[in-house]
Amino acid sequence: MNVNLFSRTIYFLPAILLFSCRDAATPPDTADQQQIQTSVTVTNISRDTMSEYIELNATASFLLKSPVKANANGYLQTSTIHRGQAVSRGQVLFTIKTKEAQSIGNVVTGLDSTFRFTGTNSIRASEDGFITQLDHQPGDYVQDGEQLAVISTKNSFAFLMNMPYELRPYVVSQKTVVLLLPDGEKLQGAISGAMPSVDSAAQTQSIVIKVNSSHTIPENLVAKVRILKILKPGAVTVPKSAILTNETQTDFWIMKLIDSATAVKVPVKKGIETADRVEIISPVLTHRDMILTSGNYGLEDTARVKIMRPQQ
Repeated sequence: MNVNLFSRTIYFLPAILLFSCRDAATPPDTADQQQIQTSVTVTNISRDTMSEYIELNATASFLLKSPVKANANGYLQTSTIHRGQAVSRGQVLFTIKTKEAQSIGNVVTGLDSTFRFTGTNSIRASEDGFITQLDHQPGDYVQDGEQLAVISTKNSFAFLMNMPYELRPYVVSQKTVVLLLPDGEKLQGAISGAMPSVDSAAQTQSIVIKVNSSHTIPENLVAKVRILKILKPGAVTVPKSAILTNETQTDFWIMKLIDSATAVKVPVKKGIETADRVEIISPVLTHRDMILTSGNYGLEDTARVKIMRPQQ
């Protein structure tokens, strides 16, 4: 019996040693997981002046249009203007001669050739501006008081900004604004007043913006106006790459280091955003906090990470 027991022990001994060696050489799965580290880059918070603007449309317009009218019944003799022409106050625009003046002039000239009677009336511009409408040409018969042309008064030029009435608190506090023209030119404008009515359908009010331009701006040109809505100096900001979100973009968070190799998920509330920075309203972050800016996508809460130095 003792011989048989010894023989069986010798027979199973290699198998026992094989299993023992394999178990000793294979580490547990949890040990593998603890060694996995994601390469990341980090940054600190920054304190910046953050601002938010409202962008509205404004249309170039001449607020005052002066009609040029005939001052007698007769025929237009001359017209020295064309549509789009700039005219000056006192400039002769038309001359009119009546049938009676023509007859009387011929009789008077026949009696005394030294008496020069023309019988023509001159019609002059009442304001500096541009001819934006021309209704008659030489040879037309016109009646007293009939409109001959329209002058868009130069001094009445302004931009009319269509402001949704709910934005009034942000606009009335502004004194100057910046207008961006379609060709990229920027103009400084001054808010000079508001129209005393609103559009019944759109509920927008027209705001008058005066500008000083070195060149003529065509009427009906649409410009963009930037209105300052919020200004926050010293706001706590992080790069946009540090902000993570869910598929519906309803929850936002950052990954923050709690030690040299561990990052945790921290839910945040965003504020003002710019092209590359995002304001963090809550929680309170300090300059000692290290925020992940790359390698953070898809990390689970309490992830093992390895900080990489940024390439020079």
